Amino acid sequence: MSGQASTAIALRDATVAFRLADGRVYTAVENASLDVADGEFVAIVGPTGCGKSTLLNVAAGLLQPVAGQARIFGAPLAGLNRDAGYLFQADALFPWKTAIDNVAIGLDVAGTPRAEALTRAQGWLDTVGLGAFAGRYPHMLSGGQRKRVGLAQVLIRDPKILLMDEPFGPLDAQTRQIMGNLLLQLWSAHRKAVLFVTHDLEEAIALADRVVIMSSGPSSRIIGDWRVALPRPRDIFEIRLTHEFHALHREIWGVLREQVMKAYGAVA
Repeated sequence: MSGQASTAIALRDATVAFRLADGRVYTAVENASLDVADGEFVAIVGPTGCGKSTLLNVAAGLLQPVAGQARIFGAPLAGLNRDAGYLFQADALFPWKTAIDNVAIGLDVAGTPRAEALTRAQGWLDTVGLGAFAGRYPHMLSGGQRKRVGLAQVLIRDPKILLMDEPFGPLDAQTRQIMGNLLLQLWSAHRKAVLFVTHDLEEAIALADRVVIMSSGPSSRIIGDWRVALPRPRDIFEIRLTHEFHALHREIWGVLREQVMKAYGAVA
């Protein structure tokens, strides 16, 4: 990194622990350090329950580490991360609002004049390919279409950082690839810093500049960090067919597989 100013997210020896109902303390993540540069796309992969979403929530300011710290663009994070937009696995759309109203809501809350908010919301719906669906309610949209609305809802506020927690997990394989390509197009155009959590190693490699691997929990740690030296722009359909993709997948899976089997054994 060239300096703190170019680092969007910096986690320094972050440890996150929770007190259980019986009084015991469960350490979810221990001594995790991670940098995400401004404009960089970093994916976190690890077995179920390893603390991927926990780290994301620390970067969002939703969880405070019991040790270590999070810094955002060089400043210690206190409270919610106002520089970040968060896209969850579950839809965060209001069912009683139309697509355009769901996209505009962040501007409405911020006090943007209604006409301007609707104009900008329509522009983002056009950008994600849903310009003709502005008046539809969430139940009238497919899963992929709802994800597009959710993406527009986050991006309309122009956050400097995107935090994404298994955002395409509920979608079928083909729709996931389509959404992945849309995300890459939008990221290429706007170059936000992205921290992307996924269980899917192929998805992580296809999307990211770097893939970070976490160990099985409890006391999960970051155990690997690979740079993805695949050319951009990328097409997710095509990049997975290349020799370079498969070689990197084999290398990372050689480390990840052991952790996945440990986690499986722990819950079997």
